[in-house]
Amino acid sequence: MSCRRTKLFIAGLVLAFLAGLAVSADQAERSYEKSVVLIRTAKQDFDYTMPWKQKAMTQGSGSGLIISGNRILTNAHNVSNWRYIELRKENVAKRYPAKVAFAGHDCDLAILTVDDDAFFDDTIPLEFAGIPKVGSTVSTYGFPMGGDHVSVTEGVVSRIETDTYVHTGADSHLVIQTDAAINPGNSGGPVIQNGKVVGVAFQGLQLADNIGYMIPTTVINHFLEDIDDGKYDGFGSLGVVLYPGLHSDSFKDYLKVPPDQDGVVVISTLMHSSVESMLEPNDVITQIDEYDVDNDGMVRIHGLTLHLSEAIETKQIGDTVEMTFYRRGEKITKTATTALNRPIFAYERQYDQPPRYVCFAGLTFVPATRNYLETWGRDWITDIPYYLRYLFNNSMQLNTDRQRKEYVVLAEILPDEINSYSGDFKSLVVESINGISIWGLDDIPKAFEQPIDGFHCFKFMGDNRTLPVNAEKARLRHRQVLEKYQIPAKTRLEGNS
Repeated sequence: MSCRRTKLFIAGLVLAFLAGLAVSADQAERSYEKSVVLIRTAKQDFDYTMPWKQKAMTQGSGSGLIISGNRILTNAHNVSNWRYIELRKENVAKRYPAKVAFAGHDCDLAILTVDDDAFFDDTIPLEFAGIPKVGSTVSTYGFPMGGDHVSVTEGVVSRIETDTYVHTGADSHLVIQTDAAINPGNSGGPVIQNGKVVGVAFQGLQLADNIGYMIPTTVINHFLEDIDDGKYDGFGSLGVVLYPGLHSDSFKDYLKVPPDQDGVVVISTLMHSSVESMLEPNDVITQIDEYDVDNDGMVRIHGLTLHLSEAIETKQIGDTVEMTFYRRGEKITKTATTALNRPIFAYERQYDQPPRYVCFAGLTFVPATRNYLETWGRDWITDIPYYLRYLFNNSMQLNTDRQRKEYVVLAEILPDEINSYSGDFKSLVVESINGISIWGLDDIPKAFEQPIDGFHCFKFMGDNRTLPVNAEKARLRHRQVLEKYQIPAKTRLEGNS
């Protein structure tokens, strides 16, 4: 064979090899698309001022991905308050009803199941990888704007940090920022690198171009491990308020911390938290398990410098964590148990559960929650009454009552002759009824059993006035008020009627 023919033959082999790679890459891409799901949901949200009612039905769409066990992983916000869910695959006309098996609203993840196993024909479950490197390229798959075909957009990983998850508005976990466009409908779709899932698209930044965020596989794996026992527990926290005070050498000396030691200062602990009896104000946390804590409260984990909360989030609820801290110059190591450690006032939005309430003689009482506060509208944080805003922002410090389970608000007054002239008390937080302290909504029915001198007497926090309601007239009017405003019998407080 001549030299020229040999070169042509070798070139032909190279071209054939490259063509084979192109076909394989195209086939791989098509296989990803077969495992990306279009999710259509009918939702019905709740009314938190008149909680026996529900709002108008709405419809939306999102994306999901097929994972092991014939399961679909998606965002919780795609299916929150769902009434009906159906799934579609690309180029398949049939729609498949689905249901929510698990929802982790704190991490904005959910698992859907389909009764018809035929849905999974010609699909492969996608596999997970680790955290992608900053500067690397990723591909986002999904159905933006509810289109009929899978969309693929490429972007560069630009930042990895702890940030707030918009779905609840309060929970913070690790997020990965990318410049790939993430539009409505993309949420829940896989973000893929080198053939494996490195995240799930879930939110974008409205005031900036091409800034989107994905949930990393550290959070996804925690969620999937959590539900292995058949229930979802959530992500734990330390239940402490921290302060980066050791940047001041004077403060370090005052707390008797060794000069070469970094750490973060405890300001306070959450009442009933798992570390309440362990930590004190001015303790300095220097290590969590094997992770050293710096003066900003950061640790080196996953090859990144992240807030120490990430070391706690690697644990499941009930797992233990070893904490090292200094107290008045003494180095102490103790073991804590990971727990939810939620404050009395629910900072996070809640989903999927009907609001709890008590309605008596037109006076409607609900727990003070973020859902209730957001009934003031988009600018609720500035439009709510100042006393509710102050309580929302400072409830951890203000609450000294260890019996308290929640704050209760007079949310709505259904006009009737029995409650006439009581409008000034609307939206106030209940302190007591008939001299009985109200530590939670369940205390209200019991308090109505003991009127004082023929009256139900209401006292409210931060208000010296008493709202008296004639007990006998209230008893006579109660049922009529419920029927007039069509309040369901199963959720009524019948009182003494």
